[in-house]
Amino acid sequence: MAEFDVAHLRRALHALDAPPRGPAWNLVDLDGLIDSEPMRDAAVLVGLVPRDHGLQVLLTRRNDALRQHAGQVSFPGGACDPGDIDAIAAALRETHEEVGIPAAQVEPMGFLDPLATITGFRVLPVVAMIDPRYVARPDPAEVAVVFEVPLAYLMDADNRVERRFDYQGRSRAVWEYRYPDQRIWGATASMLLNLHDRLEAHR
Repeated sequence: MAEFDVAHLRRALHALDAPPRGPAWNLVDLDGLIDSEPMRDAAVLVGLVPRDHGLQVLLTRRNDALRQHAGQVSFPGGACDPGDIDAIAAALRETHEEVGIPAAQVEPMGFLDPLATITGFRVLPVVAMIDPRYVARPDPAEVAVVFEVPLAYLMDADNRVERRFDYQGRSRAVWEYRYPDQRIWGATASMLLNLHDRLEAHR
């Protein structure tokens, strides 16, 4: 898949007025690795930036000093706060706090399927268009780098590989993309895989 249009993207997403309510799509993969307690709600922004050379995906690399996910590539986002009216509000708030992009420059389009993380979160990815005139002002306490990767690159199956490693005595599989100077893997890569699969299913 090399080209994408807004209509195709919208068809592939859960509508803004119908966010997915069911369990995370990857719970089977985490069976026995996460607590049975209710998962905490979280949201991330899968931001797409229209450029002359095609849609780009906005990503961050987290500060190396963070307690969780230090140095990892991720989407802007985090746990939902009591003041957030929904996942969209949480994703917009976190994007502003982490990257400095105001909500006025973000147009939510829909949702991917919820994803469970090994840290006990049910993450709802909010796909949105970002004004290409944005100026990133990352919070240095959380974000080391803000960068863009072509959507076409991330949607090309030839650019991802499956890695296996041992965790708590059992083998786990994770997806990984290698992009110049960046390693995109784990939950972020799984969300990108979910976007790929939904786009393929809604051609």
